[in-house]
Amino acid sequence: MRMSDHTPRPTLARRTLLAAAVAAPLARPAIVRAQGKIVLKYGTDNPMDNPLNIRLSEAFGRISKETNGAVEIQLFPDSQLGSDPDMLSQLRSGALDMFTLTTQILARVVPVCSITGMPFVFRSNTEVWAAMDGDLGAHMRGEIAKAGLFAQEKIWDLSWKTMTSSKQEIHKPEDLKNFKIRVPAGALLVSFFKALDASPTTINSNEAYTALQTGVVDGMEVPLMTFETSKFYEVQKSVSLTRQMWDGEWSLANGATWKNLPADIRTVISKHLDQSGMQQRDDVFAREAQVAAVLPKRGLPVFTVDQAPFHARLQNVGFYKDWKAKYTPQAWALLEKYTGPIA
Repeated sequence: MRMSDHTPRPTLARRTLLAAAVAAPLARPAIVRAQGKIVLKYGTDNPMDNPLNIRLSEAFGRISKETNGAVEIQLFPDSQLGSDPDMLSQLRSGALDMFTLTTQILARVVPVCSITGMPFVFRSNTEVWAAMDGDLGAHMRGEIAKAGLFAQEKIWDLSWKTMTSSKQEIHKPEDLKNFKIRVPAGALLVSFFKALDASPTTINSNEAYTALQTGVVDGMEVPLMTFETSKFYEVQKSVSLTRQMWDGEWSLANGATWKNLPADIRTVISKHLDQSGMQQRDDVFAREAQVAAVLPKRGLPVFTVDQAPFHARLQNVGFYKDWKAKYTPQAWALLEKYTGPIA
């Protein structure tokens, strides 16, 4: 029977979670519907025991509880949905609703995002969080939005990169000459290691272990916690605490999918994701201290490295000058607001 012209029509207006659930079918088809729920797919490349996935799972539980079960976010960890570039493509097309991605790989579609990985410029976590929770982070989120993606306010911690080796120990720039090192996809990372005369090879995270195991590469650059949770210590012989660059992971959503969620649902999701992101930062700080203490007991020496010779080499070959020219003056000024003059 035809609906009367006077029959009220459901809307996506902000009312109550029940009203939002009723209105949900009007949203974008990429948001899967099941028994009246809003069901979102969230991908990561981290093993399930990584603090990022642990804190995400906690956030998803709180979101479900606060929305009385109206929202279910399904976690697909450990690259179950493909490599990072694969999941980024899925996110942009709407096949994947949400995804946590490092700044360096996100820079493939939002170039300014790589600026946080400028080597040897941040001196502490305090500087990093001031920048990322401040003007630099806000500028990056604005650029991410222009690419059709939505980034939550709080970036998650991937932490400081170290260098690991299955051959010679890395203490100084000369140790990297012709050294075959695995890097994730990212122009800044490739440029950085070439400036140090190394031989960088781009390999996706889900293929890195095999590449190290089979000798395709001699070593890698990786945060300590990732080194431990992914069991890279099984195929490496030493760790150098170079702390050459900091990297973070944005909690992202497909822009159209996010926009079509009811406003009150978006508020709840953002609140809990940002809360868990802040908790994960503390987790990473504590976990990395534990890893540094445990690795020698596994037979892997851990070295503290003087950064000065590495920084001097980059200055001498014009690395900072070249990269400054690749970013907008606004972005570079925002970086130097927190690091001080670079180049």
